Amino acid sequence: MRRTSRIIRIRRSPDHRVTTPRTRAAARAAAALAAGVLAVSLTACGGGDDDGDDNDKGGGTGDTGTTVTLPKLDGESLEVAAVWTGAEQANFKKVLAEFEKRTGAKVTFVPAQDPIINFLGSKVAGGAPPDVAMLPQPGAIKQAVEKGWVTPLGAEATKELAENYSQGWQDIGKVDGKQYGVYYKAANKSLIWYNTKVFEDAGAAEPKTWDELLTAAQTVYDSGVTPFSVGGADGWTLTDWFENVYLSQAGPEKYDRLARHEIKWTDPSVKEALTTLAGIWGKKDYVAGGASGALQTEFPASVTQTFTGGGQPKAGMVYEGDFVQVNIAETEAEVGTDAKVFPFPAVGDAPPVVSGGDAAVILKDSEAAQALATFLASPDAAGIQAKLGGYLSPNRNVPNSAYPNDVQRKMAKALIDAGDDFRFDMSDQAPQAFGGTPGKGEWKALQDFLKNPEDVAGTQAKLEADAAAAYGN
Repeated sequence: MRRTSRIIRIRRSPDHRVTTPRTRAAARAAAALAAGVLAVSLTACGGGDDDGDDNDKGGGTGDTGTTVTLPKLDGESLEVAAVWTGAEQANFKKVLAEFEKRTGAKVTFVPAQDPIINFLGSKVAGGAPPDVAMLPQPGAIKQAVEKGWVTPLGAEATKELAENYSQGWQDIGKVDGKQYGVYYKAANKSLIWYNTKVFEDAGAAEPKTWDELLTAAQTVYDSGVTPFSVGGADGWTLTDWFENVYLSQAGPEKYDRLARHEIKWTDPSVKEALTTLAGIWGKKDYVAGGASGALQTEFPASVTQTFTGGGQPKAGMVYEGDFVQVNIAETEAEVGTDAKVFPFPAVGDAPPVVSGGDAAVILKDSEAAQALATFLASPDAAGIQAKLGGYLSPNRNVPNSAYPNDVQRKMAKALIDAGDDFRFDMSDQAPQAFGGTPGKGEWKALQDFLKNPEDVAGTQAKLEADAAAAYGN
């Protein structure tokens, strides 16, 4: 069944699943820098500050006050592990500082290596796991539960979740019906960024549908600029392309079934999505450097080459999430003037809107750890980081005015307004051997498809064989 409402696919951003240190660092830092460069045009958000929601007003102060009661924890200490770096880490530490102020506990931030599940494994094996960790996808939570590393949330944290989160957001933090995760952070990941001068010189317009995207691409091509930059050296960028197309085109129910491998990758719906992708990947001179060039282009370069060279860059557009901004900042282009963005166009009845999430889980059960999980589930904690920028919360009781600018406020509002109508990234739900390993599974099959987009049937067969082996069915 197709839905006419906006589809939200929740996923971790590639900072959680990249193949090179440079790519990972760029993606991690991006969310933290987003606030400083979020003066962008977002077609789906419209213009102006007043959209009829009083929470959009108030100059971005957004104080939430004290909405949750926390215990006194003088003398207690906690370690919190996450892969966040730079300003993103610094902003989260301000949230932890508020927890310290309210409780008297001492909280230490532990920088983790990515993938964090491997980092935690080594800590558990050494007998020194952190008290709380931020995990980037439901598959990681499930793996941690299966290994016996984490403990369920207590009554207070669960109550706070129920008051502040939609049922869907609660459910993705559950394993076998028990609540383990507090999804503290989200990020928009369904955006196509474009070189403003290229569009202006070509006379191209921001598209809302796939057909309009193809028209814009042809207009850019006719002006003498290659339409798209694709970071094909990193397989996760290609899964993102596929998942956006598939979710919008096949609908959320099919998406769920394919994510669970309840339907095969040889299904006609997969053929349709691959064929749609081939309309861009397989069209001559539509991808910068051709297939061979794209397969040697890592994600950061796919962005910078789109915004280097003025009106004659290597490409006019690049697909990826809000974290693209940090890579644009490496060029002389400025977001909002030289670089703008539009939502990933609707391929089917509704456009996909992608958001990633990080969930807090408890590894060492204690009153202090449970209190921190409760705090992170509250609008108090999220409101602090929202004001600092580069952050979106799935907590529906964070006032929209907490966000520092109009674009980010509207992105947050769209996320909350979606309610339970969202989907988590398909490859993040898959076994790692299929959905998250360089040179294997879905990453490799789609890289091969980028090289030979005519081989739809062969790509489907390879995807299905790899999926069957990884899922065990």
